Amino acid sequence: MRRSPRLDLTPFRAKMAAEWGRAPAVYSEVTRSIKVEVNPYCLEDQSSPAENRYVWAYHVRIENQGAETVQLRRRHWRITDAQGRVQDVRGAGVVGEQPVLGPGQSFEYTSGTPLATPSGIMVGTYEMELPTGECFAVAIPAFSLDSPHQPRRLN
Repeated sequence: MRRSPRLDLTPFRAKMAAEWGRAPAVYSEVTRSIKVEVNPYCLEDQSSPAENRYVWAYHVRIENQGAETVQLRRRHWRITDAQGRVQDVRGAGVVGEQPVLGPGQSFEYTSGTPLATPSGIMVGTYEMELPTGECFAVAIPAFSLDSPHQPRRLN
């Protein structure tokens, strides 16, 4: 199985900690012993606030913490921008692959999405299949897309 190289976010985390006073969040969820971690970040060099274009990347790590082998068959993302516009994205696998994860194995990938607003939220599911043919949904945790281009408001 091909695995994406682990993205080195150390410089990004240091920059965000210095600019925002905190490191970017890692969102995590476990469903039926499948752990999904997501680390979103804004691609400022590809974003253009003057053109209402904000580009996000997100690094995902899927870990099989269970005793059964699973295969990721499908994905479903629900992407909501700051104005409440929703885009549903469905497809086979992730980044052109349908990885098989044995017990204790993990798979990582990085992907992205553009938004027309400086913030939004993403949430979704992966459809996993057991060797028996049984399929089940694994939750992808909801995560916020918070742009450095958006003014921060304190409550």
